[in-house]
Amino acid sequence: MINKRLLIRNLLNHNDENSFYDKKLKIDLESKEGKAKFLKHICALSNSNPENNSYIVVGIEDEGNKIIGVDFFDDSRIQDLINSCLVHPPTIKYENISFPRLQRHKVVGLVTIMPTNKLSSLKKNYWKYNKGMAFFRKGSASTPTKDGFVLRSNNKELVEKLEKNSSDTIELTLNGVFDFIKQHPKKCHPTYVVFKEYFVLCWAGEKKIIDGEVYYSRVDIELIKEQVRLFYSDLDIVSIQINKDSFIITEYVYLGIFDDLKKYPLEKTVIHFNENGTYKIVTEFLFQSPKFDPKNLKEVYAQNEIVLEKVLSEVSLSDFELEVFKDFPITYVICSLNGFVEAKSQLQKASVYLKNLTDKTSYIAYKDAMRLLRKVKYDVQK
Repeated sequence: MINKRLLIRNLLNHNDENSFYDKKLKIDLESKEGKAKFLKHICALSNSNPENNSYIVVGIEDEGNKIIGVDFFDDSRIQDLINSCLVHPPTIKYENISFPRLQRHKVVGLVTIMPTNKLSSLKKNYWKYNKGMAFFRKGSASTPTKDGFVLRSNNKELVEKLEKNSSDTIELTLNGVFDFIKQHPKKCHPTYVVFKEYFVLCWAGEKKIIDGEVYYSRVDIELIKEQVRLFYSDLDIVSIQINKDSFIITEYVYLGIFDDLKKYPLEKTVIHFNENGTYKIVTEFLFQSPKFDPKNLKEVYAQNEIVLEKVLSEVSLSDFELEVFKDFPITYVICSLNGFVEAKSQLQKASVYLKNLTDKTSYIAYKDAMRLLRKVKYDVQK
């Protein structure tokens, strides 16, 4: 089993960016330009490695290979983006890899591009790249292919050796469990579960009783041998189920106006462990957009627009207007889900100002809101 943390260190320590490995400070999957550049790199790495895995490491400062980390990223629809935009799309996996010295909410992103042995190319025009364009890696750059380009395996033995040198050990596994328990306060009840006499899963979370049912917030889940991490914030509400084969997390969101918040199922994530020493993480999107009274929403939207104009003009807000502003992530999301086309872009305009609030609760809610809208968008497109 590959130790992903050790794999990242080996990639950083022994390799400059090359034809099977790229590193990024961050990736942008919100803008069309950011998505297009990401697709280009995936396409190039896939075409340059037809018989072996290739990798992108996210959260690395280019100068000195310093590990900065990025926010936890759980977009299970990233494969949908690849499938919808590329001919012969490779299977990719984005994993959040924990590093002990990083802040709790920071991880290193590891994108694994699996070999297809087929030429990948753009299925349609995207940003400034045209339909049919294909790319390959030339040194550290992703470059358009030329006429007569042929898939060629150059890295198979090198990558196999790298992955072999990143194998797990008992010492690394035990250290991982001890580190996880030490990093979490007692109120989060850090513990571990062993599946199939091989997989070690640690998890911690603050217990909450809601309507007589047990839920958790501030949940951390880590597959110790693989260093794969799932994270849910203070604002998230999840339920946990454990059986002999699986660890099941169901996430809920609270939505409502005028303080009338209700709980809606968002997504179910199942970590399933097999007898043959493999595991799979499967996500099922559960969310059904709730409908709200159009008249009330028009009032809320108009009120938000007045407050947003003041925020953008840096005019002082009254106490009431400040509370309206703090609720932007919920109210604009509800408006967006109910047909207000500009609601999402208006919320994005407020993001910098939400981030500057002393209390970060609203900014965390903003990031969760954008994640919800992204998931809904991908679900509609499927």
